[in-house]
Amino acid sequence: MGYYPASLTGLIENFAKLPGVGFKTAERLAMHILKMPYNEASYFSESIIEVKKKIRFCAECFCLSDNEICAICANPLRNNSTLCIVEQPADMIVIEKSGAFKGLYHILGGALSPMDGIMPNDIKIKEIIARIDKNKIVEVIIATNTNAEGESTADYIATILKSKKIKISRIASGIPVGGELKYIDQVTIKKALDARYVID
Repeated sequence: MGYYPASLTGLIENFAKLPGVGFKTAERLAMHILKMPYNEASYFSESIIEVKKKIRFCAECFCLSDNEICAICANPLRNNSTLCIVEQPADMIVIEKSGAFKGLYHILGGALSPMDGIMPNDIKIKEIIARIDKNKIVEVIIATNTNAEGESTADYIATILKSKKIKISRIASGIPVGGELKYIDQVTIKKALDARYVID
């Protein structure tokens, strides 16, 4: 890439490191930044730094937040007797956009996968029990993905929660087997939540 100045080459190389961005796309993005007015480019770069400085995990649900407690956990209008367990923040956002759930969330940060070395202590499972006791949860909705890892995680959580004498349900129809929540449309998510079933 000796035909570009060093600073532009560096920008292209950095864009190319992003997932799903090839060299040609990185080139176009860098040229777009170059054409931006200075104040827009400055704001763009500052927003990246701001995210790196401020974003953390919510101390309650482990979702991404600017503050110690996220806006959902801090909202007194949420139903704090129902807890929806998901794998990743992106899954929580999909459910929120559906408008079908008004309770609290718990983000595991992954799913059980012994083949990949991901065991119960590697994701936020033990924290669920503490939250159930603290918030007097009456229902837990398990909304992990419907692939093998998500199903085994759901089974494991259901097993450890059976002694808690609470309603344990699993999202049902609408989510295809092997599907990931972040790729499912909002109407399908709403139907799956509405049709959840109790785990015996």
